[in-house]
Amino acid sequence: MSESAMARRRGIAVMLVLELLLIGLGVGAVQAIGGADAGHSSRRPLASLLSPDIVGISSVRSDAAQSAAPPPAGAGSYTWDCGRNEIGHRNTANIVTAPGYPGQAHHVHDYVGNVSTAVGSTPRSLATARTTCRNGDRSTYFWPVLRTVPAGNGGQPGHDGEIQVPATVTLTFLGNPLGHVVPMPARLAGTVGDAVAVTSGGASAAATWTCSSTPERRTTAYPVCPVGDRVLRIFDFPSCWDGRRLDSPTHRAHLLAPNEDGACPHNTFPVPRLRMTLAYDLPPGVRFQIDAFDGQHNSSLTDHAFFLNLMSETVTATVVDCLNAGRTCHDG
Repeated sequence: MSESAMARRRGIAVMLVLELLLIGLGVGAVQAIGGADAGHSSRRPLASLLSPDIVGISSVRSDAAQSAAPPPAGAGSYTWDCGRNEIGHRNTANIVTAPGYPGQAHHVHDYVGNVSTAVGSTPRSLATARTTCRNGDRSTYFWPVLRTVPAGNGGQPGHDGEIQVPATVTLTFLGNPLGHVVPMPARLAGTVGDAVAVTSGGASAAATWTCSSTPERRTTAYPVCPVGDRVLRIFDFPSCWDGRRLDSPTHRAHLLAPNEDGACPHNTFPVPRLRMTLAYDLPPGVRFQIDAFDGQHNSSLTDHAFFLNLMSETVTATVVDCLNAGRTCHDG
């Protein structure tokens, strides 16, 4: 075979390899990443070639210097069951940040707790409504829905994917490691994360994403989990109350996060820290994203959640007693 013919064959072979690589990245990359992650490959995750919003969980460091985990909590805990929104309670309202406003049609929230939460809800109307919580807690807890990305849209911003119902939703109150907590006042509002983190600079973004086998590895990117793992969203709410306000103009200034050692900032008081954990069973290789406002590109960085506390005084007293005594309590 002549030297020129051999060169042409080499050129064709190279082109075929490149085309196969591009097809693999465009169609099956996430599945390939999942397989590599299942084996805890030390190579650079292919996910990084697709989008900064996707990361193989094995590349997320869990050591103390790099961890995005929240400050330590006390020994006590109180966990209760409010379901997983199997009743399909969803809407575009946000009674914490925009009461009375219907919200954008493509930014849908999932709810557990109070079943009446809607655009026109008020603390007074919520106080007499039914709840999905087995302990009678009428609080409302909500977050943006998670959808699978339809095949062929390439992960572009969109809102027409199938909504995924969490496999489990776990609500837990945690104590403070340096002292007793005080009761959380009725009608206290809480916020974690930032729905407009892409355009606001991301200072209030929260690392909520991880996998069920590595909950200590928190990230702001959509995780590619090992085969058999559930995708987790873990919301650790701030827990240092200013002792005066139930909400504030920023919806953050009245309830602050603890310092790195768990201590509350000056002139604030520790209240029970709410941790809300959502777990999803998603098929390997399927891309997913949360609903988001215009201009936020369905970014994982914009993950967020809210609560409005309407827990009864009796249940609140039980919570505080469990936390301050260092007991592990389960209710419902």
